[in-house]
Amino acid sequence: MLTSFLPGFALSLTLILAIGAQNAFVMRQGLQRAHVFWVCLTCALSDAALIAAGVAGFGALAEQVPWFEPLMRYGGAAFLIWYGARNAVSAWRGGAALAVAGGAQASLRNTLLTLLALTWLNPHVYLDTVVLLGSISAQYPDRLAFGSGAVVASFCFFFSLGYGARLLSPLFASPYSWQVLDAVIAVTMWAIAVKLLLM
Repeated sequence: MLTSFLPGFALSLTLILAIGAQNAFVMRQGLQRAHVFWVCLTCALSDAALIAAGVAGFGALAEQVPWFEPLMRYGGAAFLIWYGARNAVSAWRGGAALAVAGGAQASLRNTLLTLLALTWLNPHVYLDTVVLLGSISAQYPDRLAFGSGAVVASFCFFFSLGYGARLLSPLFASPYSWQVLDAVIAVTMWAIAVKLLLM
């Protein structure tokens, strides 16, 4: 079980670490101590639903159509190479830093509506969860454990980000910190892509 759970956990965690609108929003809510629990729970449950759909759908399809698994494996590797390159370029250029806007606290309803739009209207979330995690799960003997690892990583990340934001704010106000993070993500994505290509 751990041989499937841990890769699912690691891949999911690496994918959601990248700086983006959703993570910046969660961190901002954490810094403002505004609706943190509900924001984190909404993000994690959204991820869980998408991961479950990917693991169930892509796993079943891979068993029924023999050519589908290699297609998705090579497609997943290509996506990871591109994703890593994007982070590598971001690390090289620098200049990204988290800006926390001040102001009045929004209502819970408006906060969650904004968050749901950032989550479900972002095409990258479908690539990361449904397509990428779903296709890679077919490479592991226990897809349920792989998916569970990915879901646990999502819960751990969002709640850590939301409640740990005040501790991280001085660090991630610096563009250099984002450069280091982007570089680590790029190398990790490329390493996973190589593993997929060599399977």
